[in-house]
Amino acid sequence: MFATATGRIIIGLAILIVASLQYAYWFGESGHFMHEKLMSDMTAQNEINQELSERNRVLAAEVYDLKNGYEAIEEHARLDLGLIKPHETFIQMSMISGAYEPIYLNNQPETAEEKLTNEYDEDDTP
Repeated sequence: MFATATGRIIIGLAILIVASLQYAYWFGESGHFMHEKLMSDMTAQNEINQELSERNRVLAAEVYDLKNGYEAIEEHARLDLGLIKPHETFIQMSMISGAYEPIYLNNQPETAEEKLTNEYDEDDTP
């Protein structure tokens, strides 16, 4: 059968058909490599979606608190807008450590009196 010209043509066509099907399987539009790439893209997108859904959950809880609770509104007003109620005393704490050294514009350190009173003479204004 393979010794004749017809047998050789049939074998050649069969090899050609198998090769084209293999090419389509591995490198085609819906082939193996494209499938693997799409699966990795889906995994990455799922991770992004999970992070975004967690962020949305936190934001939804914050919106719920702001709509239904006065404590959250008051906390927001105090921290972000500087709310002070009537008959309250505002106390601001400094976070400057004891090792703080001021920077002088005129390269002259303050005198002991200036450190205590933070006042300057007319000719010593910085």
